[in-house]
Amino acid sequence: MSEFSLAHQDYPVDDLEQLLTILPRSIQAIIADHPQRQQLVEVVMDLGRLPEARFPGTAVYLGDSPIAREDLQYAIDRVGLFSSDNRAGIERTLHRISAIRNRTNEIIGLTCRVGRAVFGTINLIQDLVETGESLLLLGRPGVGKTTALREIARVLADDLHKRVVIIDTSNEIAGDGDIPHPAIGRARRMQVARPELQHQVMIEAVENHMPEVIVIDEIGTELEALAARTIAERGVQLVGTAHGNRLENLIKNPTLSDLVGGIQAVTLGDDEARRRGSQKTVLERKAPPTFAMAVEMLERQKWTIHSDVALTIDNLLRGRPPVEQLRYMNEQGELQIETVEAQSQEKTPQPPPYFSLGLVDDRQLRPRPTGLRSTGRMKPQAPLHANADQVRDFERLLEQSWQQWEGDDEPKVRVPGPNGEDLPVYVYPYGVGRSQLDQVIEILQLPVAVTKDVHQADAVLALRSHVKGNQKLRQMAKGIQVPVYGVKSNTIPQISRALKRILGMDEPHKAEAADLRLFTRSGSNDELEALEEARLAVEQIVIPTGQPVELLPRSPHVRKMQHELVEHYRLQSDSFGDEPNRRLRIYPA
Repeated sequence: MSEFSLAHQDYPVDDLEQLLTILPRSIQAIIADHPQRQQLVEVVMDLGRLPEARFPGTAVYLGDSPIAREDLQYAIDRVGLFSSDNRAGIERTLHRISAIRNRTNEIIGLTCRVGRAVFGTINLIQDLVETGESLLLLGRPGVGKTTALREIARVLADDLHKRVVIIDTSNEIAGDGDIPHPAIGRARRMQVARPELQHQVMIEAVENHMPEVIVIDEIGTELEALAARTIAERGVQLVGTAHGNRLENLIKNPTLSDLVGGIQAVTLGDDEARRRGSQKTVLERKAPPTFAMAVEMLERQKWTIHSDVALTIDNLLRGRPPVEQLRYMNEQGELQIETVEAQSQEKTPQPPPYFSLGLVDDRQLRPRPTGLRSTGRMKPQAPLHANADQVRDFERLLEQSWQQWEGDDEPKVRVPGPNGEDLPVYVYPYGVGRSQLDQVIEILQLPVAVTKDVHQADAVLALRSHVKGNQKLRQMAKGIQVPVYGVKSNTIPQISRALKRILGMDEPHKAEAADLRLFTRSGSNDELEALEEARLAVEQIVIPTGQPVELLPRSPHVRKMQHELVEHYRLQSDSFGDEPNRRLRIYPA
């Protein structure tokens, strides 16, 4: 058995023998002879089933005899008391025994998890720990969050000589019993009587014991998140873990979003919204994050580092990729650091798939087209010195271009379909969100390129409220004879329909199937699940039966995506109810 020396006292890193002693003798013998016994993760014993040993990447049965009640009782008699969260331990070890109970509160299953003190696990983030800034660890169960937390506490207490207090809710960090496991070094441990009281013990530790560092495992409730912010504002360094794999998960979790500063809806002025190229109502960070730095534990010894959580959250909320580091150990055991820089939002329009099929010669794309006038899609209009009747005809056509079809009436202006014109079509946006425009072009693979020069444009795509009173743009469009297409709002459905009108691809009386990627912001599973729910409700209930439908409660930014998806089908929707149960109701046409 391997050993580790600290303060001239040797103690075992792995107390596997003590865990084996609580298991039935038949299981002990099989594990003792197993070649992978030192990599054992946990032993599972369920009533009436074969016992199972789990190793990294595999699991094996232990014998041919199902677990009987006597086997479970043998193990129960040899561990400590089970707390209200159904966890127990073996005194002065890091092992955890979790129970499964039936309806009569009788234990019918045990999960015996091996606890190991693995020294040197924080070599990847040693520099972050030494900065004195608060640090948040994220990752899936079993990736090693608690092991890293234990080692961080030891390094801070022994190597950096700080006053460290561990809030050990389920005795996972410092082991079971009144005497903490030596793996935490000189750090002190405060136990929690019931898991729901963790936030009170956190505040008590700060008020009574003058810590410089507080270590917390599994921040999972709003009260615990609030207590963490209170501690951070008192100048105490926080090191903790939270539920969620990535920082995006915390943004979407209203209970824990305060750990990264909280999220609020902000209404921008017209000029600021135009400068950002976004809608007027956006999500922004509400306050400084509780944790200044964050680590996403993708897998063992491969972590993503966010050294500035505030900057990362701001980038995510604005749709920009965050600046992050990827750290891992190579095959030689050397630390490797890769920095991923945030890329610009400006995207170069990619040609649609049929360009590469030989239908259009790539060389035709290099010179810019001279406009729709040369394609036969637009009749020449009167020059500036034309007679009054011709000028009035052009004014009438320009005015009608603002009255795009939005309901069941026939459209007043009909755009002809493509007939061999030059591609791509160059569009000049005015007041239209650039990020939404790029998103529609990229996902729908439209032969459209965005230009910043109105004189090089084939068409102008403008927000009506921004341009209706803009005489300068109207005169310019009249002079260079470029059609103006108006959109009522800066939404994905409006922009996609307008671009299809420009290309002659829009079928106003047919609601085509929606591409859910158009309406997502981060493309997460939560967003796609909510949009799929709305799509099925529209296509399977609202349109066929004419009945209204209520969806499940969602967060504000997800409801906004659902509203846009419903608008794609030319239906009406409304939000009702109070947070956190506010939800969408979709009405038939």
